[in-house]
Amino acid sequence: MTTPTWDPQQYLRHADHRTRPFLDLLARIPELPAAPAPRIADLGCGAGNVTVLLADRWPGARITGYDNSPQMLERARAHAGPHLDFAEADATTWTPAERHDLIVSNALLQWVPDHAARFPAWLDAITPGGTFAFQVPGNFDQPSHVLMRELAGSPRWRDRLADQLRHADAVLTPTAYLDALTAPGITADVWETTYLHLLPGQDPVLDWVKGTGLRPVLTALADDPEARDAFLAEYRDLLRAAYPQGPHGTVFPFRRIFAVARKEK
Repeated sequence: MTTPTWDPQQYLRHADHRTRPFLDLLARIPELPAAPAPRIADLGCGAGNVTVLLADRWPGARITGYDNSPQMLERARAHAGPHLDFAEADATTWTPAERHDLIVSNALLQWVPDHAARFPAWLDAITPGGTFAFQVPGNFDQPSHVLMRELAGSPRWRDRLADQLRHADAVLTPTAYLDALTAPGITADVWETTYLHLLPGQDPVLDWVKGTGLRPVLTALADDPEARDAFLAEYRDLLRAAYPQGPHGTVFPFRRIFAVARKEK
């Protein structure tokens, strides 16, 4: 897979809907052991719009948002402050250099192959009484992803795109996450929620995936605008059939998987 190039402006077009799962995750994170000045890492901070929500809850915390996208980090650094900074890091190799009271990750781990293998190192860096928490999309079996993969693997596109997209195994099942997180001294809570996003406008599902799941395709075809536009037109027509527009907008079901793992004091 080509490393995607991210577009913060496109990603933030649906910021209200994208932020809701993080707010639900944040509500389940218990108070931190070093409050009012805990050490927090936001792994995969993106544009920084959810990192500031951590600062709102723990205003005295030392918070670092990590991402491997220069475009996202440039946008995120607009939120930097005395106790909030941002740094480049790749979640496939990132290991905390110090103890953390909270390591949180919002809609990142689906981009990290074999990410559950990173859990022991991250949990080891959690202080007693601290938390590791994340949410990932669980919709890789839904039309938005299935149709994208099928089109990329069709005769017209397979030579350029067949290896660019993730499959259903990009995330684990909730039970598998529970098994991966539960260990002596660790209490894990795992759940799932399906949101029914009501999206306004023309072709809103296409607009949504342009900010996330479609990034590998857009990156792979960036040097060929004609091919990019042709792929988007084909994919748009498939999405229109799969997600018909209703009288109040387009319903976009989106399943998410959540996990909160707390280390005993």
